[in-house]
Amino acid sequence: MGASDQFKDAARDQSSFLAPLEKKALVWMAHRMPAWINSDHLTLLGFLGMSLAGLCYWLARWNRLALLAVIVCLAVNWFGDSLDGTLARVRNQQRPRYGFYVDHITDAFGTLFLLVGMAFSGYMTEWVGVGLLILYMMLSIQSYLAAYALGTFQLSFWKFSPTELRLLLVAGNVALLFRPVVRLAGGRYFLFDVGGVIGMVGMSLMLVVFSIRTTRALYQAEPLP
Repeated sequence: MGASDQFKDAARDQSSFLAPLEKKALVWMAHRMPAWINSDHLTLLGFLGMSLAGLCYWLARWNRLALLAVIVCLAVNWFGDSLDGTLARVRNQQRPRYGFYVDHITDAFGTLFLLVGMAFSGYMTEWVGVGLLILYMMLSIQSYLAAYALGTFQLSFWKFSPTELRLLLVAGNVALLFRPVVRLAGGRYFLFDVGGVIGMVGMSLMLVVFSIRTTRALYQAEPLP
């Protein structure tokens, strides 16, 4: 375990639109959290929230009111996933390696369940769900590699973090209840297909831009002799 003494936690880069307000709210809640609740409980709660959101999307294939349950599940996911690290920092109970790994591997599985549920909800074409999943995983890989190589973990891209994305998904769910299909350029498309394609374009641009930026930073940090 000697190597653990040399481990240095990556700096967190969180500069999303809602970050200042969200940080204050999370710290306020962390100070009032019952002592018997710890970060592991919150991580598990966040994972269950995201997984159940995916299940509710799948159930919406038969009952669209399940879309409302998705909103509740996303709120549960935000509470657990966003508060677990804050609680550990407020209580000075940080476990940098364990927390980083467990938090993000559960995020990966939770997002997998969410997007699979969306793809089989009947409100999104399967290939759109697969495309979103692939790009999410690629962005995650870019962030994790940059955290290791640069020592900075990117939590937001172009002012967007998971919190803003959850809110966009909530708004999309409400719109989906009233208008699941939209007219565009003379054709009829699923609302979530349109939003998904826009999301894929945005994520593709983020992946390219941040990959180039990271490569450039590392090249300048380690020039050839």
